[in-house]
Amino acid sequence: MTNHTMPAQRSGGYDASVFDELAKIEDRHFWFRARNLLIYELVRKLCSGLKPGYLVLEAGCGTGNVLNVLGSACPNGLVVGMERFFDGLPHAKRRYAGPLVQGDARDLPFGKKFELIAMFDVLEHIPEERETLVSLREMLAPGGKLILTVPAHQFLWSHFDEAAHHCRRYSTSQLRQSLEETGFAVDFLSQFMACIFPLVWMVRKLGGLAGKGDPAASKKQAMQEFRVVPGVNGALRVLLSLEARWVAHQRRLPFGTSLVVVARRSD
Repeated sequence: MTNHTMPAQRSGGYDASVFDELAKIEDRHFWFRARNLLIYELVRKLCSGLKPGYLVLEAGCGTGNVLNVLGSACPNGLVVGMERFFDGLPHAKRRYAGPLVQGDARDLPFGKKFELIAMFDVLEHIPEERETLVSLREMLAPGGKLILTVPAHQFLWSHFDEAAHHCRRYSTSQLRQSLEETGFAVDFLSQFMACIFPLVWMVRKLGGLAGKGDPAASKKQAMQEFRVVPGVNGALRVLLSLEARWVAHQRRLPFGTSLVVVARRSD
């Protein structure tokens, strides 16, 4: 297994203190809204042919921002939210009426298998990438699907990744290799968030690693990227919504700040 982690990286994990801040802005911020639209369109197609009563798991559901999106996309299934950190579950409970479980993706606490497992911007936080993917595969029913989003391109590594406790950012080839080596067959893989790629590159690369070595300053600078700026937020939401619909038809984009992949359990 190729090691994709940063030299002198953080040990991974998540700063659970940001749940309160994220819960305030996720429903309005262009990035989350565009990602949710893409998730909805892809998951709706993935589940359209399944028999009623199928099971869907979101591993790492955080504040529950995506759970209702999954519920809308899976009207004939049961969507279960799982979060490792208890701090996110009260927010998820306020947002989502379905079942919620505290658990770890590296050791899933379920007796039944799922037809679909979703994990959105979580895998990059986990040092044990291989063990996590193997665990997810084992919890999929035969022919079951996995949908993931992760941050793209190690050259975009910045204060944001430091503050978020990321272990890595991914290239398309790295993500495909990691999945194939843990028993998945990749059905679709694309970059997305292309519209904001130049802006993100400029902010993160020209700004350098400002705040490096100072966790508080790094976190503050990272959270600035999630400000909801009227006008700008609306314009970017429209542009990224058009892009999300393009990618949802399984058309690939040549660049972007994130990756989305649909893979199936390979038996």
